[in-house]
Amino acid sequence: MQTSKEWLDVARVEDFPPGSMRSVTMDGRDVVVFHVDGSFHALLDCCTHDGGDLSSGTLAGAEIICPRHEARFDVRTGMVRAPPAYEDVPVVEVRVCHDRVQLKR
Repeated sequence: MQTSKEWLDVARVEDFPPGSMRSVTMDGRDVVVFHVDGSFHALLDCCTHDGGDLSSGTLAGAEIICPRHEARFDVRTGMVRAPPAYEDVPVVEVRVCHDRVQLKR
């Protein structure tokens, strides 16, 4: 992985087929990266309801469904779409640069 002061390479674009997701670690934080509708998005990999890993859940369109209690979050905005969660998941800025998926530190 290449690193820079502001951005961290986490994968090649070709490693993310459309409709896929992957958990990565960035500076000690778990982040889940999504490839949805031709765009990349990233959230902290932690359900705000009970702390479960969102990356173990199911991706349904632009929503991630937590595997523990089925809370739903919009992968583009982190917004809650269905309880039992009531707090949004923090978004991590993501970009594609030179065919690499990068996260902002």
